[in-house]
Amino acid sequence: MRIGIIGAANIAPRALIEPAQEVDEVEIYAVAARDPSRAEAFAKEYGIPVVHPNYQALVDDASLDAVYVPLANSLHEEWTMAALEAGRHVLCEKPLGSNAAQAVSMVGAAERNQRILMEAFHWRYHPVASRMIELTKLIGPLERVEARFDVSIPPDNVRFDLGLAGGSFMDLGCYCVHMVRTVVGEEPEVVQASAIEGPPGVDVSMEAQLALGAVGETIVASSMVADQTRWPEAMAFRARGSAGELEVLNPMAPQLGNRIRAKFEDGSTVDEVVESATSYELQLRAFCRAVAGIEPALTGGADAIANMRVIDAVYVASGLGTRR
Repeated sequence: MRIGIIGAANIAPRALIEPAQEVDEVEIYAVAARDPSRAEAFAKEYGIPVVHPNYQALVDDASLDAVYVPLANSLHEEWTMAALEAGRHVLCEKPLGSNAAQAVSMVGAAERNQRILMEAFHWRYHPVASRMIELTKLIGPLERVEARFDVSIPPDNVRFDLGLAGGSFMDLGCYCVHMVRTVVGEEPEVVQASAIEGPPGVDVSMEAQLALGAVGETIVASSMVADQTRWPEAMAFRARGSAGELEVLNPMAPQLGNRIRAKFEDGSTVDEVVESATSYELQLRAFCRAVAGIEPALTGGADAIANMRVIDAVYVASGLGTRR
């Protein structure tokens, strides 16, 4: 499978180029960037054979089977749609779009063109995710669930730009929403949300309370002005039930360090680290299987739309309004 990269983004080497070295059936074949000289330098550094002069030329390249979209959030819809309409499968960075309406359009384009569209929630493909689901079921009816993701991000980053659909909850909180939805297996409703605003309209921190099935209380929170930058403590999932408690440190990128601790009412405990290939490699292998028709993507269209609807509702409840 030949894959082209739209945008010489910083995430691309870690999320796609390095994993592709471990996946024999994948070739990173082309790249395009707004600045052609940047694309040339990127291609030279990572051994990418073809450089296209612009994004459209890349999606029109009939030798490509798929396209990876790691652009700013506000550009996901435009270039994912272009790639799908050109007949390419797409692995799109999270969040899938700027809002749920865009996600619906993108998924519709994938279905219309019979192409795979997969949202890059790579955490879902690591065995830590399956272990979280397993242990959460064992701690009994849930009383409280919490997911937090705090990372210090420089203020000149695109995530601080409202015009690029920025915000801490778009970049970090989207993982928290996805985790509680996935692990509990229920679709939440937003009870309330509060944001700390940095640049006008941009949440530098967000906390929301969700109603999630029979769970007593669910909290999702994110911050991109936090002091917490160490792994695995920067991202955590916690759950308390009638039969025990669970804490998972860094289920987002377990290869950077992870820890799973559970304590049960009968006195038994779990304290383990899960070793595996990187979440990005496992995601790429899952993308290959989805494109080959072997199995559907765990982070496919319906899942992406559902996640974006919760994100939209959090922004509305916070008073900031949905991203555009």
